Amino acid sequence: MAEAERITSTPESGPDSEGGQPVEQEDRAGETAGQKTGRGGRRIRALLLVAAVVYALDLSSKLLVVAKLEHHAPIEVIGTLLQFNVIRNRGAAFSMGEALTIFLTIIAATVIVVIARIARKLYSLPWAIALGLLLGGAFGNLTDRVFRSPGIFEGAVVDFIAPAHFAVFNLADSAIVCGGILIVFLSFRGLDPDGTVHKD
Repeated sequence: MAEAERITSTPESGPDSEGGQPVEQEDRAGETAGQKTGRGGRRIRALLLVAAVVYALDLSSKLLVVAKLEHHAPIEVIGTLLQFNVIRNRGAAFSMGEALTIFLTIIAATVIVVIARIARKLYSLPWAIALGLLLGGAFGNLTDRVFRSPGIFEGAVVDFIAPAHFAVFNLADSAIVCGGILIVFLSFRGLDPDGTVHKD
């Protein structure tokens, strides 16, 4: 009788019991989810750090060149191949679309909102860097459009990097272009913002 009870009874504890292994699996799953959330937080911090550095460099460079170089002759950095020449650009990057200042301001604000939405599912460091470059550049030029003359949302962006036989641009433009190129590369490689890799 005792032997029958021993065989038919279900142990209440142990590594393979209902209170054992499933709990361990649940804890393991919870730990994995926690680790993923932690990685996501670090990626968002990386995005914000890159954006802050880009924005700080762009803003400080514009303040410096406006104070020191505007209304002066261009400064040769590498002979005539690269100069610093301050201009006020009411158009998009590289002086395009000067009649669409307000529209371009709306586009910049929209880009910032889209990046904020993508950041909620961001687990990829390369994507964090790319989006940080875009975000910092968009904020840099948007600051000019909001606060510089001739008026709010119609302000002219300060451009000063003038290569020979090319449009004049600034650090924000450079960051936006680099971020866009990196996004195209990551998409071509099949890497999504959430860190998954897919093959087409």
